[in-house]
Amino acid sequence: MSFATLGLSSTLTRAVHTLGFDAPTPIQQGAIGPALLGQDVLGSAQTGSGKTLAFALPLLQRLQANTDRVRQVQALVLVPTRELAAQVGEVLQSLAQHLPQRVKVSVFFGGVSINPQMMVLRGGTDVVVATPGRLLDLLGHNALKLDHVNLLVLDEADRMLDLGFSEELTQVLTHLPTRRQHLFFSATFSPAVQALAHSLLVDAVRVEVDATQQQPVEIMQRAIAVDTPRRTQLLRHLIKQHAWPRVLVFVATKFAAEIVADKLRKGGLTAEPFHGELSQGKRTQVLTDFKAERLNVMVATDVAARGLDIAQLPVVVNFDLPRSANDYTHRIGRTGRAGEAGLAVSFVSATTLAHWRLIAKRQQLDMPLESIDGFEAQEAAPPASSHPEAPGNGGVKGTRPSKKDKLRALAAQAAPSDDGR
Repeated sequence: MSFATLGLSSTLTRAVHTLGFDAPTPIQQGAIGPALLGQDVLGSAQTGSGKTLAFALPLLQRLQANTDRVRQVQALVLVPTRELAAQVGEVLQSLAQHLPQRVKVSVFFGGVSINPQMMVLRGGTDVVVATPGRLLDLLGHNALKLDHVNLLVLDEADRMLDLGFSEELTQVLTHLPTRRQHLFFSATFSPAVQALAHSLLVDAVRVEVDATQQQPVEIMQRAIAVDTPRRTQLLRHLIKQHAWPRVLVFVATKFAAEIVADKLRKGGLTAEPFHGELSQGKRTQVLTDFKAERLNVMVATDVAARGLDIAQLPVVVNFDLPRSANDYTHRIGRTGRAGEAGLAVSFVSATTLAHWRLIAKRQQLDMPLESIDGFEAQEAAPPASSHPEAPGNGGVKGTRPSKKDKLRALAAQAAPSDDGR
């Protein structure tokens, strides 16, 4: 199937080919046609599936069809993170520059001064891509109006709700006209996403693409046993031994990102942390340097696990294991994109072994736990517990012990032993 068969204009078809896309992905095949017909769409596909083009192309074609328009916001794209806002904006702007009629795309997110963004809105704009918080700031300053929006796009809807944007989203909706088209895209159809879709979408076309339908991704996966204190040394050893030019390293906390990056720099590598507490200017600079290969290593929290498209990224390392199996998928999906081969490496210590086994089971992974010469694991595993949130079981997301569980555990510890001691 080609893009031309989906009902796109010849101009947009040529624009897509100019950007290097030859054939539509399954999510694009299922979503573009109904979206062009004006139907609501609820689309689900995993990371790297091409969701951005699935809504960007219908959005731009709809704008081009309105030849008598004045410059006012007609399409609104809401995203959960600053980096995803910038990325979606780049795609829309790249496509729009090939169109005969100029389309102004404006991108807004927090972490930077609002004044330059308000200046951008002078003279109006056609498309707004924004995070909910900054959009509400602009509305509060009367910098823009949304009463002519006829298309609302939610990208990474599940992530948006996970990050607690539901209240901000509700406020944004009060500024929109009642009649509008909706295109919602999400990696998962969580109950929260389904409830939101049920409240807003009308006779929506549901497009669900599972992993078997997506384009084949070549990601080699490895799990390496290593003692917790030696993970940084092992990481440095692997980078130098295999001459990896760029590595995206995932850690659990902002503090860990700073510490690991600092240790890698002391070991002779160019490394920078990437997390939510950095200023937007610093985050942008780190990401730009990493994409341009001026950095060997970017040490990131899960703020980088979704939405980032880093071309030809060869290696992802789970320095700390993710909280859930779904997060594992999103993390390793940063490599092996656009037909390129990739490598995902996970460090497994004695305390995280049970959690790794759970991830492997849910991901249907069948791989040996490797041992690297000179870095053989010596730590003993902690005592097993029946509760999945207990130490050594990895803290599986969504299965925390209840208050009753904790009280029972305390009572058991306080109870006298059978021998009377």
